[in-house]
Amino acid sequence: MNLSFEFVIEDTRWDAQNLAEIGARVGTSLSEHLTFPEDASAVVMACDDAVITLLNKDFRGKPQPTNVLSWPSADLASDVAGQVPNFALNPELGDIALSFETCTGEAEAAGLAISDHVSHLLIHATLHLLGYDHIEDTDAELMEQIEIDVLAKLGIFNPYDINDETQ
Repeated sequence: MNLSFEFVIEDTRWDAQNLAEIGARVGTSLSEHLTFPEDASAVVMACDDAVITLLNKDFRGKPQPTNVLSWPSADLASDVAGQVPNFALNPELGDIALSFETCTGEAEAAGLAISDHVSHLLIHATLHLLGYDHIEDTDAELMEQIEIDVLAKLGIFNPYDINDETQ
């Protein structure tokens, strides 16, 4: 089943980034790698640092901007570190927020196309919606490998290997 993203644009600077196209590509690639419930979707709020700072403070107790936040509709985490999370039964996977300044700043600092960085962040946040995490090393390895594999399908280099020659 194919995953779709619904974008809610809170900061018009995102309009130039073709988020719908990025989301369609990411949804297709993720769907080729993972199994989703029929009509699986996530809502993505494309906002700015001011909004994401408030969200980060309210939900994580961290009063600073961040690149992406996610709120899963269900707790799908496995009880055993390094194991695949439980299957999502609810097609509404949850919500994601992306901050314009932080995302574009990180992309520029790393010499990445913003579309590549946003693709990675959408993949990363979607994996969180599906119960993946990176707190324990074995969980991080599992999550990062999925990110690397899906990004490779999109022609995007491994963000965890600074020596990756496919850049």
